[in-house]
Amino acid sequence: MAKKWSNLNLPGALHFVTANVLDRTPVFARPSSCAAFLEELGNVNNSWPSKLIAYVLMPDHFHLVSNPRDGRIIEFIGALKSHIARRLGGELWQESFKAVPLWSDWMVWQKINYIHANPVRAGLVKSARDYQWSSFHAYYPSALTSLALNREWWWPDDAEKLSRAIWAFAGNSC
Repeated sequence: MAKKWSNLNLPGALHFVTANVLDRTPVFARPSSCAAFLEELGNVNNSWPSKLIAYVLMPDHFHLVSNPRDGRIIEFIGALKSHIARRLGGELWQESFKAVPLWSDWMVWQKINYIHANPVRAGLVKSARDYQWSSFHAYYPSALTSLALNREWWWPDDAEKLSRAIWAFAGNSC
């Protein structure tokens, strides 16, 4: 059976991540929980370090595009989920999450647009500009605030790291 590309630490790759709240409980329907999530996302993102490209926090899940400097997306998301669970008090997350590597600018933009349209598709707002808990306003500035995002998606040596990771992945699957 062929290996899957999701949930692999791939240095040099941006990752589109989805993580769900346990039992899909709408924990992030409360503004105070949303603000705590964004604060912890900012803290983990800065301390890792990682490039945060886009995000949306929905009532029962989140999506983000991220590029951890060291490529360890599994540990990065684990740390993020752990910090948020401690902050909000207790078991919060489904054990698993999905991290899919993005290989081109087209794929990155497709996921950014998907992320920003998520609250509209879910019927939470009529327009992405009306949703406070996403990175939409970092791309289209307005009165609402959001976390600072990186416009330079890849780290300077990502191509070399990604080539090594792909070679190692292919070599280990034979």
